[in-house]
Amino acid sequence: MANVLVVAEFSEGKLKKTTHSAITFAQTVAKGTSGAFSILILGAGAKAAAQELAGFGAAKVFVADDTNLAHYVCERYAPTVVATAKKGFDVAVTAASAYGKDLMPRVAAALDAGYANDISLVKAEGGKITYKRPMFAGNAYGWCEITTPVQVVSVRQSEFTAAQPSGGSSPIEPVSIAPPGGGADRVEFVSFDQVKSERPELTEASVVVSGGRALKERFKEVLDPLADALGAAVGASRAACDAGYAPSDLQVGQTGKVVAPKLYFAIGISGAIQHLAGMKGSKVIVAVNKDAEAPIFQVADYGLVADLFQAIPQLVKEIRRVKAL
Repeated sequence: MANVLVVAEFSEGKLKKTTHSAITFAQTVAKGTSGAFSILILGAGAKAAAQELAGFGAAKVFVADDTNLAHYVCERYAPTVVATAKKGFDVAVTAASAYGKDLMPRVAAALDAGYANDISLVKAEGGKITYKRPMFAGNAYGWCEITTPVQVVSVRQSEFTAAQPSGGSSPIEPVSIAPPGGGADRVEFVSFDQVKSERPELTEASVVVSGGRALKERFKEVLDPLADALGAAVGASRAACDAGYAPSDLQVGQTGKVVAPKLYFAIGISGAIQHLAGMKGSKVIVAVNKDAEAPIFQVADYGLVADLFQAIPQLVKEIRRVKAL
């Protein structure tokens, strides 16, 4: 039997959708080991968001709502996660977002626990838990086991279907924040410089339009009208970011952001394994590339071999015409 603690991602007064993927993982492990799962949410104003989590079938929803947690700082969040995990939990999990990748290694170190990052699949049978995770920048996958009494895991959002409310109402239990130690109390939040956009957040969007290096200096000129027509977020390949055609915060891939929208456009993207690792979980993939042999067509549901500078404006024109009907 394994009891799982899901660490929810909560920011700017909103629960992040990545949390739903971590809940799916917890449900799988709890069912396979005849255990249970609970959820921990931290942050100023978290109490209101806890109500949203109460319908997923958790044994408990723990809430650390404190003004000292108004801004995320790993050194201030981790002690409370550690203290809660010690309440009889065998596995602690969150999504493999920037939040999870920053927080969970510190949690694992404090718990003296083994850590499996960015897992894509879990098997829980007969009390044994094994994890599948990418290796060598996504070129290969391997299975691993964690042998420490407590296991710490982060899950790839694109590989775990978002959990849906199952009814019922889990009890909500407040927890006190644990004091930071080891000099961490001297760490202070100063500011957070974030690129603001009217478009949906890249990792939360249901439609993503991504461009590659082939767009060159016309990156925004070509992609923005399509994104506007679809109400989509804009992404980019690593090559486009490295070349300076798009800002680094738009990068999708193994070393960027992992997305799993309902619809993903890959415009002028060849389909390197590094990029595929960040978007192949998309429900429908549409690729436009003038190279018929581009690897992106191997994963695309719809492919168009054409000059993107001609095809995309025509597509935008047609979308606007249909929407105007």
